[in-house]
This record gives sequence, C-alpha cells and structure tokens, in this order.
Amino acid sequence: MTGTGSRTGRAGAQEAPLAPAARLLPALAAVYRAQLSRARVARIPLLFVATFQSVGIMVLMRGVVDGGAEARAVVAGSSVLVVAFVALNLLAQYFGQLRASGGLDHYATLPVPPAAVVLGAAGAYASFTVPGTVVTAVTGSLLFQLPLTHLWILVAVVPLSGAALAGLGAALGLLAPRPELATLLGQLGMSAALLLGVLPGERLPGPISWARDLLPSTYGVEALARTFDSGPDWAVVALDLAVCGAVGVVSLAVATWAYRRAAVR
Repeated sequence: MTGTGSRTGRAGAQEAPLAPAARLLPALAAVYRAQLSRARVARIPLLFVATFQSVGIMVLMRGVVDGGAEARAVVAGSSVLVVAFVALNLLAQYFGQLRASGGLDHYATLPVPPAAVVLGAAGAYASFTVPGTVVTAVTGSLLFQLPLTHLWILVAVVPLSGAALAGLGAALGLLAPRPELATLLGQLGMSAALLLGVLPGERLPGPISWARDLLPSTYGVEALARTFDSGPDWAVVALDLAVCGAVGVVSLAVATWAYRRAAVR
C-alpha cells in the first residue's frame, strides 16, 4: 500500500499543471507600474540635473549662436539630450547593477515574458524625461526666439527617441560584464548624444557625421529641428520619425535578446 500510494503521489505531482505564462500586455503594464513607483523618488533629482544640464548648454551656446540652423540644432539636440541622460545613461546603470546583484534571477522566476521586463523598465525611465524635455524645448525656443507653434511634435519625438535610446541603454547594461563598465558605456553614449546632437550635421567632418547618423537619437533631433522652420517639410519630418521608430524597434529587440542571454547565465 505504501509503494502504491507513493507512486500515485508522484504521478499526481508530475501531472500538476504549471501556472500559465502571463500575456505580454498585462505583464508589461505590471512591470511598468512597478518600475515607475520604484524609480520615482530616486530619479526626480537626476531628472532635474538632466534638465539643468541641457538648459545650461543652451545658455552657453547662446553666446556663439545667433539663429538659423545652428540655433534649431542646439535647441533640438539639448531637448533630446534629456531623454539620452535618463533613458540611455541611467538605464545602462540600472540593468548593469541588476545583473551584478542577481536581480535578474528574480525576474527569471516569474512567468513574465522577457520583452515585458525590458519594455516596462524602458518605458518607466523614458516617462521621466517628458517634463524635462518640454521645459528644455520651451526654454530654448524662447532663448533663441524660435516658434513654439509645432512643439506638439514632442508627443512623437519623446517616445520614439526614448525607445531607441532606452533599448540601447538596456542592451549596454545587460551585455557589460561588470556594472562599472555598464556605467562607463552609458556615460559615453550620453556624451556622444551631447557632442553629436547639438551641432548641425553639415558642420561636422565626414567620419564624425557618419557616426552621428548611427546615433539613435539623431533622427529625433532632426525631426524636432525641422519643425522650427517657418514652413516645415512634414514628409521629411515623418520620415525622420519613422527611422527613429524603426531604430527603436531594433534596439529594444537587441535589449530583449541581451536580457535572455544574461538571465540564463
């Protein structure tokens, strides 16, 4: 009887159904809310630093730039730099520390799709950039006497640039072997966004201009800068935003692959 009962118990244990995996959208919403709540207190001071940094750059450039294409590039590049500081630099640090501390093991035990973890964290960090980007764009427009009419384009520029930069930041943090290296890579990426984003592409030497074209935030900067014209070419603006969105999809896919790779190690 004892042997029969043991076999029956083992059979029942083997036949017990596993909990179903969470669907992508509900899991994404849950991760987004958790990350937003977790990072709200810690990231607000850093968002202030990012905004102050961008406004300071525009004030400094005001002494050497009077207007025209240079002014449009400075304002657009400084506005997107807020996104780069939070979505690229801070997200690389977060995932680098999460990997080093074993925090990925916690997510790996949950029935949550890897894409939901990456997208939820990226979305939460990118959300913090909205107030700073708006403040920077409005301040820069007033400082350089640019029209405020088409600043509604930030509704598209912020999420698309944020997705592209957040995916890159997450990938850097997950692929870096040490958290210190993840921090370094994130800061280098933000420096590239600073140096290559606030100057017009035609003023840069050939190789540096090519590097600018490879930077995910470039197309968001170009789209925003074009809307400061008196008669924006909306077809070109839409093309820049489409390229930015495509780069965002690719970078988030790479970040998801990097998460799977890091989680199984």
